[in-house]
Amino acid sequence: MKLFKTEKGNILEFNGAYYISASGFDELINREDLHKYLASLQDFTTIAPGEAQSIIKNHIQPPVQSQEVWAAGVTYLRSRDARMEESKESGGATFYDKVYEAERPELFFKSLPHRVAGTGQDVYIRRDSTWNVPEPELTLFINSRGNIQAYTIGNDMSSRSIEGENPLYLPQAKSYERSAALGPCLYIPVSPIIPDTTISMQILRGEKIVFEGAIKISQMKRSLTELAGFLYRETDFPVGSFLMTGTCLVPDNDFTLHENDVVDISIENIGTLSNRVTYKP
Repeated sequence: MKLFKTEKGNILEFNGAYYISASGFDELINREDLHKYLASLQDFTTIAPGEAQSIIKNHIQPPVQSQEVWAAGVTYLRSRDARMEESKESGGATFYDKVYEAERPELFFKSLPHRVAGTGQDVYIRRDSTWNVPEPELTLFINSRGNIQAYTIGNDMSSRSIEGENPLYLPQAKSYERSAALGPCLYIPVSPIIPDTTISMQILRGEKIVFEGAIKISQMKRSLTELAGFLYRETDFPVGSFLMTGTCLVPDNDFTLHENDVVDISIENIGTLSNRVTYKP
């Protein structure tokens, strides 16, 4: 267990993972050579395992400080079909079919950082929605230069009944308090994440599993660099941004989240993002 004191704040290394103090988080993760920098750290203080575990347990937060969170939609075939199903009565189904085949992807603003939940924290469902689902998504951290530096897990909470009424209601269906969760960490590999990586989701209602599924990110129609490139066209992100890349794990149409459900989303090499579902107090 090592505690590094750097010009960007303290960094704790524990069991191969790095825990970064909030004070220097923005500047640190926005480095161009983040993996190389962390691997090169030398000057450290050794601390006891118990002290390290206490720091992690009591202070871990979602891996975001000042970054905006954006999302991509309809990047998997199953997502296209689900969006078409929910919008067919409003006449909006054709929009999703067209964007799936279009050169330009669907990108939308998801959350400001203060509305983001971390692992172990609550996510919210809207009281004015009758059909609510989680959407498990590989999420990119893209630095200010537009380069993908790291990965995390995202939960893009969605009010399908609201979006289904009219595609113009998308902001209300997607962007509200605690409608986004990120965590449990930033995965900073030497090379880009492999397409064979599996993302899985399990939803628990009490002791019962009410949904589970898994998919490989290779099923995504668009490349990760393509999505990042479109997001950074004509838009600056001075301390980087997070981009959820879409989902293929969509529960059946008769499923909706209940209060106190627990959503567990896992991605190989990253870990598990776990959130309880409730309403905004």
